[in-house]
Amino acid sequence: MAQAEDPITEYRKWKQHGELLRTQARQAMELRFKELLTEAAQISADYQTDFGGVLKPPPQVLAFKAKSGPKTAAKGKAKVAVVDSKPPAPAAGPKVAALERKLATAKKKLDAAKASGGSTKVLEDKLYEIEDELRLAQSVGG
Repeated sequence: MAQAEDPITEYRKWKQHGELLRTQARQAMELRFKELLTEAAQISADYQTDFGGVLKPPPQVLAFKAKSGPKTAAKGKAKVAVVDSKPPAPAAGPKVAALERKLATAKKKLDAAKASGGSTKVLEDKLYEIEDELRLAQSVGG
């Protein structure tokens, strides 16, 4: 009967070791994810400071914005928040501002449709219509 217990005992040891390995892997992935986001935030802040522009995330990343302020600069850490990465717009009329928000929403919907492999024709048409309205509103003065 000692032989029948051997596989069971070994299995329990293997299972316990597997759980430990799973926990270690999860913690390592979480740490690496945070490190990468922090590095991306720092690169984004450096790019904006040095070149005056905002880096856009790849299409599969829906939103990314690095926040930095006196507290984070003093600590030497970049703060990362998963929010919209839209830079502040210059003062414009309410119609232009509304169209810009509408355009941003349409772009998000189009990106989501592209990512999911869905039909994009209707969304692309709507995007072009909003862009035309926006150009017209900006040329008129908002």
